[in-house]
Amino acid sequence: MSRQLNGIAAGGGIAIAPAYLLGVPDLSVKQQHTDNVNHEVARLHDSFAITANELREICQRAHAQLNKQAAVVVDMQLQLVLADDFQQTIEHQIVANKYTAGYAVKKETDRWLAENASSEQGLHQRRIAMQDLFKRLMSHILGIELPDPSRLKHQAIIVAHSLTPTDIARFDRRYVVGIVSDLGGSTSHFSIMTKEKAIPGVVGTKTATREILDGTSLIVDGIHGRVLLSPTPAEIDEYEKKAGDYAREMESLGVLKHQRTVSADGRHFEIGANLFMPDEIESAKNSGAEGIGLMRSESLFMGRDTLPSEEEQFLAYKKIVADMTPERVIIRTLDIGGDKPIAAIQTPTEDNPFLGMRSLRFSLAHPEIMRPQMRALLRASVYGRLAVMFPMVSTLDEFLAARKVLEEERQKLQAKGIGCARQIEVGMMVEVPAAVEMADQLAQYADFFSIGSNDLTQYMFAADRGNSQVAHLYQTLHPAVLRAIKHTVDAAHAEGKWVGICGEMANNSLATPLLLGMGIDEFSMNSTSILPIRSLIGELHVRQLQPLVHQAMNARNAKEVRQMIIGRVPVLKNFNF
Repeated sequence: MSRQLNGIAAGGGIAIAPAYLLGVPDLSVKQQHTDNVNHEVARLHDSFAITANELREICQRAHAQLNKQAAVVVDMQLQLVLADDFQQTIEHQIVANKYTAGYAVKKETDRWLAENASSEQGLHQRRIAMQDLFKRLMSHILGIELPDPSRLKHQAIIVAHSLTPTDIARFDRRYVVGIVSDLGGSTSHFSIMTKEKAIPGVVGTKTATREILDGTSLIVDGIHGRVLLSPTPAEIDEYEKKAGDYAREMESLGVLKHQRTVSADGRHFEIGANLFMPDEIESAKNSGAEGIGLMRSESLFMGRDTLPSEEEQFLAYKKIVADMTPERVIIRTLDIGGDKPIAAIQTPTEDNPFLGMRSLRFSLAHPEIMRPQMRALLRASVYGRLAVMFPMVSTLDEFLAARKVLEEERQKLQAKGIGCARQIEVGMMVEVPAAVEMADQLAQYADFFSIGSNDLTQYMFAADRGNSQVAHLYQTLHPAVLRAIKHTVDAAHAEGKWVGICGEMANNSLATPLLLGMGIDEFSMNSTSILPIRSLIGELHVRQLQPLVHQAMNARNAKEVRQMIIGRVPVLKNFNF
């Protein structure tokens, strides 16, 4: 019997391969002074220049290959390395104190991390970016090579203390067949990435790098969160069979690719794909998506030093809308701030960016950025079925102001003889408690709601899901969240409007029966989740789920809700959650 490590299942199925230990070299430096300041400044400049070039390349790969959270952290690094004040501050340390380049980088990085010690999600991601940037700068200054997973030339399972987005962006999917990490949780960037890329992964093992030697034979069970070390022949046979069963199950779902999503009692639901980059459109279509439920337009603004022009945005939106015709494409307007800074837009530092100038608030405050985007969207609307969605609406006044801008730009285009679609659905995301409470009024003016389950849950409990100290409060199945969703759905339906849901809850098969019973009309999710969720919906009778919804909303906690669902929905025994 082999030794076993337990962690958090990060999806992707099962992998059997040798371990590839992704160690971290010693980049520590002590306080050192120099007699040749000019030489140290030159070393600093060289390090920044090389790092910037590396990050530009990695940034392109990140946006093409990774999920939003991972790509954003790479963007942050590029933004930091291109910021003149960061390099100038370090250079000042060298000149004023005659520090070596390495020690000056360390001292400034330590100061920055100390000043940004909050574990609030946005700052937490900035800290990850800074720590990774520090390693890259120091490796060039010290002449120490960093581990590079892109050099892997045989199939292996990556074992690491933690994985940075720059590590992930360099993975060659032909050779990286699994991931095991000491750190990480179910909502970490690389955990989400393994689900999207169907890479078997187990994260949060705590001790993997201490217990696994390079080359050790491993079995990674990304379904149940297990890692088997030096498995026996019998265990290998057992898991090869399980892997085969899993692959056949995924293959059998392929018959659903060109079918609509219909429950066992005949109700149709729409399942759309999340889209980050325009070139992901083929993947979305091949996954069986019935449209695009969420296109994150901020992707066009990230990883670059300048803002995209109206024409550039128009061409991107046009391609997506035309390629998905006749299905609907929901494009969310610029959603920056919080955990999504953009290098081309200089924004002041905020103590709590998640409660600050972000999303729709930012757009309304910057018409020079918002209006070109509105024009680009309107121009693209004639090429298919486009819906426009405003993010993080807090008040009715905000939403009406946004609709007014859109209408004003429509009138300007029409006056110039530029065509726009006659009917464009204009909706909003429900992500904050204020929008939930005012849903009855908002539903009178919005054509649809999309419930952003990640932010809604976070704001409901005032608990940053990236903060390990309060992450236990982040519970999407808690009765408080369920009541908020049900209230939102009822308010929209009373006005004849439809309601969608996106975020991790939309992918969660355990939540699906409740969402159906509460009346959710549309789901937007990672492409790899579409067919499994479609299969599950096909086995559920919506009318029979009403009593379960009532009981769940009156439960005391998420644990009770989970037990209710498992006990009352037998078909879930065939699904992993």
